[in-house]
Amino acid sequence: MSVHDDLTSVQRCLDDLQRSVGRLEQQMGGGLEMRRVRTDADHLRESVALLREAASGTSPERSAATARGGPPSPRRPDLVPIPDTPYDSSLWTDSDDEGLGARDRHAP
Repeated sequence: MSVHDDLTSVQRCLDDLQRSVGRLEQQMGGGLEMRRVRTDADHLRESVALLREAASGTSPERSAATARGGPPSPRRPDLVPIPDTPYDSSLWTDSDDEGLGARDRHAP
């Protein structure tokens, strides 16, 4: 079997598990044990979505949201690199030290 076929098979099994957990929850109530089983099943679905994403090359946020049955989450903005060079000290000439107050006064 190919990776895609294996992931599809796992997804079907997780769908069956989700339905079974739902039926058990209706019969046994929503106690702590059932919440833990529900959470574990949800984590499995998210993990399989991440595996599917890794196999196909799509974004993990969109795959995980789709696996949960929800709309895809908006794409994260690109990170902005901040250089390691020191800032111009003139930017801080009139500022107070955070949490300490003004420079000419003493902290309590």
